[in-house]
Amino acid sequence: MTRRLSPALLLGAFGLAALGDLVALLAAWDPGHAVFKPLLMPLLAAYVSTRRGPRLLIAALLFGWGGDTLLLFGAEPAFLAGMGSFAAGHVCYLVLFKRYGDTGGYAGPGGSPRARGAALVAAYALALLGTVALLWPDLPADMRGPVAGYSLLLTTMAFGATGLGVTAAAGGALFLLSDTLIATGVADWPQPPRPDFAIMLTYLAAQFLLARAVLRESGNHQRIGTGTAVNRADRATTTPSATTSRRAGA
Repeated sequence: MTRRLSPALLLGAFGLAALGDLVALLAAWDPGHAVFKPLLMPLLAAYVSTRRGPRLLIAALLFGWGGDTLLLFGAEPAFLAGMGSFAAGHVCYLVLFKRYGDTGGYAGPGGSPRARGAALVAAYALALLGTVALLWPDLPADMRGPVAGYSLLLTTMAFGATGLGVTAAAGGALFLLSDTLIATGVADWPQPPRPDFAIMLTYLAAQFLLARAVLRESGNHQRIGTGTAVNRADRATTTPSATTSRRAGA
């Protein structure tokens, strides 16, 4: 009989793979990036599985793996297919947020939950519209529609993450930041040094934080179902950034 791998071992393996990938990007070692990148989301999904996390969370991470792998090829058809895979992952996250999130609990200092919710909607909408408007003239014509549609879905996911508290909200905001860096590359804007490193760093942090938040909230719901008291803290929000998708393919 084979022994199950422990959650700690799998989480450690994910951390080592993430470190290896980031070091490979900093060193511009493409073979290392090609080896480490496809390992990342399967290891995180395996960790979630050993924690008995929701199947939709595992699916979201595996859709992320599909996008990660497709974007390694660099060609436009692979890029569009990768964008579609990430989009499917965002739909999984949205269903999870609906299932486990506190749709009325946009906690924060001062003001009513409704007013804070309205402010968040306005902030995310402004980030979406502003970013797409700025990028639009510089995007290739055949990429404008897919980028705009993906950006809308991504921003909706990031906004929905605020219903799970600070951890998930930070994950959603980092996903927006990561894909905004990708979008500026697609639009051929000036890039910071090693943009692929910044893209992967924010993306890995985003996926980990989202997975952690969903695991916590799904666990809370399971304990509530068995009559166990739960302390539901961590109900705050973050401020967004904005949009799109080509996850460190280089």
